[in-house]
Amino acid sequence: MPVFARFRQPPATVDDPSSVPPANEEATEATAETAPDEATPEQAEPEQAAPEKAGADQAVPDEATQEKAEPEQPGADQAVPEQAGADEVVPEQAGADEAGPGGAAPAAGGDNPGSDKGTPLGGRLAHWRAWRDRHPTAALVLHWSTTVLAAVLVFAGLVMPNRVAALQPNRFTRLPAEAIVAAVVMLALPRRPRVILAAVSGTVLGALTIVNVLDMGFTEYLGRAFNLVLDWGLLDDAQSYLADSMGRATAVGAAAGAVVLVVLLLVLMALATVRLSNLLASNTRTATRATLIAGTVWITCSTLGLQVDGMPIASDRAAGALKVQAHRVVDTVRDEAAFRKEAKADQFGDTPADQLVPDLRGKDMIFTFIESYGRSAIEDPGIAPGVDKTLDASTASLAKAGFHARSGWLTSATYGGSSWLGHSTTLSGLWVDNQQRYRTVMSSDHLSLTKAFKKTGDWDTVGVMPGVQKGWPEQSFYGLDKVYNAFQMGYKGPKFSWSTMPDQYALEAFQRLEHGKKRDKPLMSEIILTSSHQPWSPIPKMVGWDELGDGSVFGPIQKAGTNPSDIITDSTRSQQEYGKSIQYSVTSLTQWLERYGTDDTVLVFLGDHQPIARVSGNHASRDVPVSIVAKDPKVLDKIAGWNWTKGLKPARNAPVWKMSSFRDRFLTAYGSTPHPSED
Repeated sequence: MPVFARFRQPPATVDDPSSVPPANEEATEATAETAPDEATPEQAEPEQAAPEKAGADQAVPDEATQEKAEPEQPGADQAVPEQAGADEVVPEQAGADEAGPGGAAPAAGGDNPGSDKGTPLGGRLAHWRAWRDRHPTAALVLHWSTTVLAAVLVFAGLVMPNRVAALQPNRFTRLPAEAIVAAVVMLALPRRPRVILAAVSGTVLGALTIVNVLDMGFTEYLGRAFNLVLDWGLLDDAQSYLADSMGRATAVGAAAGAVVLVVLLLVLMALATVRLSNLLASNTRTATRATLIAGTVWITCSTLGLQVDGMPIASDRAAGALKVQAHRVVDTVRDEAAFRKEAKADQFGDTPADQLVPDLRGKDMIFTFIESYGRSAIEDPGIAPGVDKTLDASTASLAKAGFHARSGWLTSATYGGSSWLGHSTTLSGLWVDNQQRYRTVMSSDHLSLTKAFKKTGDWDTVGVMPGVQKGWPEQSFYGLDKVYNAFQMGYKGPKFSWSTMPDQYALEAFQRLEHGKKRDKPLMSEIILTSSHQPWSPIPKMVGWDELGDGSVFGPIQKAGTNPSDIITDSTRSQQEYGKSIQYSVTSLTQWLERYGTDDTVLVFLGDHQPIARVSGNHASRDVPVSIVAKDPKVLDKIAGWNWTKGLKPARNAPVWKMSSFRDRFLTAYGSTPHPSED
């Protein structure tokens, strides 16, 4: 059916195409549906040859254009064939989807007073129609190419997995049930509701595709899926990390590019679904048959469990992903209330001050976290040789200085990043595996392990936080009298990617500012070392402790280091540089202890989480090593029942505990008496 069948025009206004009102839509669609079966090309040609049958009231919207192009024809009465074969696309029909919401091209009579050709949009449409008339084959190719691309985009969104490792060809040999159901609904709806539903569905599918991509990124780096409720704030942290690692211009460009891609994907997906819905409505009989066949195939494949390369042909991936996201949101909301109640119940919450860690009175306590120090550093074949050699050498050097160690494993609450979750889990005795739980803990009066020392009144407490570059309200929860951030340690040297200063300098600053001073009380310290933070490029090198000064000595070392962009894109080099960074951090810490440790120094150090999956592997555990080092043998005797391994390197079969159990085990081992607080 030609486009002009959608228009009716009173005889008195034949010369004014812009005044033609659209025909009743349902009648038009019915005509479009039945015309191919009611007329043959032989029937159509006489109609074309007999203009009097067309009638004055069936004017072509583009009649002005046609009058100019074919002056020998009578004008409005000479129309394109009213009937066209089912597979034949008239140029006006080929561009129907682009014509506008009404499905028909607006009139573009060049010299007619009522024409909208004078408007920018009208002019562009008229230009497009004129080009389409001159090049019908190219217009037809463009029409179907766009339709195929729309179908590919929608199909990819429906079957797309949310894991990088799952991006395999067999994931795209599936038949999505959602497409079949959507086709059934679209065929049953009138035009306006159909277009609205198609646009909304496309936008939702675009949003789901974005979430799938976020899931890929979070799984790759943090070992878990993206949380729609909690994780938006981490995107800002990711931009900050990118700025520190690759430069501010790169970070800003990446952020702007991401926003553009998100908007573009949402718009394109909505347009694609609308286009496909229009295609269905343009030939309802064929579309209905195809939908019935597809539905039958899906049911058959689902019933028989048919697969291609191990993947079921019948797919409901998109619906399943939406269901998972909905459950995740509900579970997150429920978890907040449950965890708040859990945080109020504290095994040592009401323990009197004089009954907290009595067996450590007089000791200088140091709790140190080494960034990304995970089990993979000790056991992965590509990383372990260098790290194991460093641990063995450090164990021997400490022994010569009179220090001995015991080591085991803790299963971290986080993976690949979000170090603060590992810190808070270790020191609070609670499983803090998301940002919501972290906020709940930080705002509570739950007793942290470090605050237990402050509560006794027998220790001064201090924090050394080279990674903190802004206000840090967590200081209160950890019970720290004073905190040194990145700008308060006198460092004048260069940054090493994300790390604001080398670990060796941070430890020397701690010695100069706090540990080396005479005091009336012993010192309890919490130190966060950052040199092993990704992207592990460039990495500092050890210098003479007497040469550290203000850190300027690290300038040439930083300049001679590797480029972060070269490491980030290469998994093998990332593994190698990660191993070197762990060696550097462990060496800095153990050499500091040899140099400045006393008979009363007790060091507890551990990793906060495993490195990202690109380094540790897709199936790595969440275990991190933990060690207690002391000169006083009584300190290690207190934990003899833990069956930890002697030295700094825990054995493969050493005990593995949840990180959240460490606080209570430590407090109990050193004489603390439980007095639970009321929940």
